Amino acid sequence: MNNRKHGKAYIYPAWCFSISPTYNTWVKLTAAEVHELQRAKGGFQGQKLYFWVNHPIRFVRVVGPIVAIDDINPKYTILTLDDGSGATLGIKIIRRQLDDPNNPVDCPDNTEVANLNVISSLGVSELALAGNLLDIGTVVKVKGTLEEFRGVKQLELKRISIVKTTDEEVKAWNELAQFRKNILSEPWKLSNREIKQLEDGIAAQRRKDEERTRQKRERHLQQKAKYMEYLERKKQHDIKRDLWLAKMEEKMSANALDRRKPSQ
Repeated sequence: MNNRKHGKAYIYPAWCFSISPTYNTWVKLTAAEVHELQRAKGGFQGQKLYFWVNHPIRFVRVVGPIVAIDDINPKYTILTLDDGSGATLGIKIIRRQLDDPNNPVDCPDNTEVANLNVISSLGVSELALAGNLLDIGTVVKVKGTLEEFRGVKQLELKRISIVKTTDEEVKAWNELAQFRKNILSEPWKLSNREIKQLEDGIAAQRRKDEERTRQKRERHLQQKAKYMEYLERKKQHDIKRDLWLAKMEEKMSANALDRRKPSQ
């Protein structure tokens, strides 16, 4: 399936993405299709956001056998998948430094993916998923976010599971074909009604935010007024206390003078 066959489909503004069928889901793609994803111009730079035609995509699922496991440096390990689509895909695994004090104490894994560990011995690295070694040829289902390294797209791994049987692999490919047919085969189109609903929702949210801001400002002013009242009461209290202390001091001085007068 060619990402460019529909020409320049309209890219909707970001406030429309919440109802996109691809924005908040794991989009099922082949490795070759991942490399065909395009960045949109204007307003989306710096985001891990790509487009298939005009479908916004952040999260991707790919299924295929592992053909390489490489330690790039102490921070990263790269899996390479070859799903037979005509391209391979790098999967970046972020390694956790277990002596880093910022690591969560309840996470014993040495990668940022649950139950996945890198085992290094004599310069050779292996991966173990829940105790099961991932070897060359192991078919896996990976889910990750999109990024690029030196202009080549790859995934940052978030989840991984082993595809244990041929039936599971066939099911994954059927899911891929169905997703492609039902969603990715045509540009994403919004009706006028859907756009109006989105605009109304944004307007309603803006009113809520403005009301929340107004209430917050009003509470701040009320707290400030109460604090000023407190300062005034404290000032009056201090004046009264100082007057009382002055009278007490005057009285005590008078008593002291009386005691010093000689008796007649």
